[in-house]
Amino acid sequence: MLTIPQCDPRAGYLAHKEEIDQAISRVLESGRYILGKELATFEQEFAAYIGVSHAIGVASGTDALHLALRACGIGPGDFVVTVSNTAVATVAAIELAGANPVLVDVDPDTFTMSAERFEVAIQSLPPDQPKAVIPVHLYGHPGSFGEILAVAGRYGVKVVEDCAQSHGALFQGKKTGSFGDVAAFSFYPTKNLSAIGDGGIILTSDADIAERAGLLREYGWQERYVSYFPGTNSRLDELQAAVLRVKLKYLDEGNHRRQVIAKKYESALSEFDLRLPATVPGATHVYHQFVIRANNRDELKQHLANNGIGTLIHYPVPIHQQPAYAGRIRISAQLEQTELIAGEILSLPMFPELPDAHVEAVCDHIASLERLAFV
Repeated sequence: MLTIPQCDPRAGYLAHKEEIDQAISRVLESGRYILGKELATFEQEFAAYIGVSHAIGVASGTDALHLALRACGIGPGDFVVTVSNTAVATVAAIELAGANPVLVDVDPDTFTMSAERFEVAIQSLPPDQPKAVIPVHLYGHPGSFGEILAVAGRYGVKVVEDCAQSHGALFQGKKTGSFGDVAAFSFYPTKNLSAIGDGGIILTSDADIAERAGLLREYGWQERYVSYFPGTNSRLDELQAAVLRVKLKYLDEGNHRRQVIAKKYESALSEFDLRLPATVPGATHVYHQFVIRANNRDELKQHLANNGIGTLIHYPVPIHQQPAYAGRIRISAQLEQTELIAGEILSLPMFPELPDAHVEAVCDHIASLERLAFV
């Protein structure tokens, strides 16, 4: 039986194995493994790719969000608005900064933050206490980002973009990560731009935020062994930076392949009782995930698994319903869309090296179940 994984991080390494191996050897031979030339060069290259002035490599996407918030002066007593339909890292980062998360509902088509619910949340909080918003560019889609920026501007709220899934995505011709006060990216091995371990980066065009983030990632040192304020140890190492420099050259090519795969899915699945990914005007989706909605989601997932096809649910339990957060985390209004889609979403196989024949096989197996459902 054919086996099709939902994602295959090893395929991205094998596609550029020779270059990656050479980059790794270069680092090993240099003897400089932390905060060296590879990281400095990657920071410059990635900042230029996104279209900002400064980049600060850190150990993970979670650290990137956490330190981005702290670099903006967000801390204890402050409220940060975000969504419940996201990886738990988004909320974990807010609490690591000592701030209070406030969760709002999402748009039912894009699964990203509802600008209307965001404004309602701000109006419900004590004056001067909502300090930041973290819009999550979920699954590779920027969402209705223009409206989010407009609301944030009206209330003087810092915008911290969670770009963990949107490397290369565009909104009105600009890349995600270039709109807010600061942005955070993850290089987890399944991302569109992926390391061979954990990694993250903070991006900004604000020199003060960049300076503070750079100090925060290494104990608050302005000079070695002298901390001027409390920091942490969170550094993107030279090996990961070298790998990412190679992969960055192929990011647009990989995103284009994801878009081709998405079109094949859309063409083959449009006749069935499924809700396919939406793209708002002005946005360019890079399909970190291809997420459908199905009333018979669990049956469909099992049917595909029975035929060797891997799928995942991103994310099966909204954050406000998880044991660590239920009953103690602040919710603004009802999260009805968030709770509804959690029972219907399913991520189909999606990665640039996925062969056309495998895409067709996925669609054929979905079609076989869906046709039976219509009998």
